[in-house]
Amino acid sequence: MKNHRSAWLVAVAALILWSTVSVSAQTQEPPATSFVREIVKGVALDPTTYAPGVITYGAMRLDWNSSQVFFRNGYVEENAGYTISGVSNSASISRRDGNRRIAGDSVRVLQASLVHNVTARIIERGLTGRYANHRKLIRVVGRIERIAAASYLSYVMSAVHFRQWRKNEQLARQLGFK
Repeated sequence: MKNHRSAWLVAVAALILWSTVSVSAQTQEPPATSFVREIVKGVALDPTTYAPGVITYGAMRLDWNSSQVFFRNGYVEENAGYTISGVSNSASISRRDGNRRIAGDSVRVLQASLVHNVTARIIERGLTGRYANHRKLIRVVGRIERIAAASYLSYVMSAVHFRQWRKNEQLARQLGFK
């Protein structure tokens, strides 16, 4: 959580500094409110802002839901973050508490993605202002970078949960739980 606050502070500081520099350096640039509006609109309408959080949420839900049959049959939770004691291989937290943790973890991924996209948009805006002859190239490269970053974050945060979900489904069938 502390890292997210630091990242937010850096993004806000960069936004404020960049907007004052660009406004004072060239009178032709739109006012700071236009700059902020452009960044907010770009981030809000960009699917790469939301995809990592949504994908992470879906993967974690599948994993968590597929684990419930094991908990009902006396199995323990391997993930220490989802146990009552906070230690691996012990009793799992309640389904409701698990749902809350999944939502909280997904929101943190969304926050990281949001900070990344705000920062990327600020940098992109600065580069297009400085290198006006290469605006299209800069925007394309920015889009590619945001897609790559969202893909990487989504994979890192969800792959283990998708794999565990498939293992849970297969094991539940083998044990006759479903």
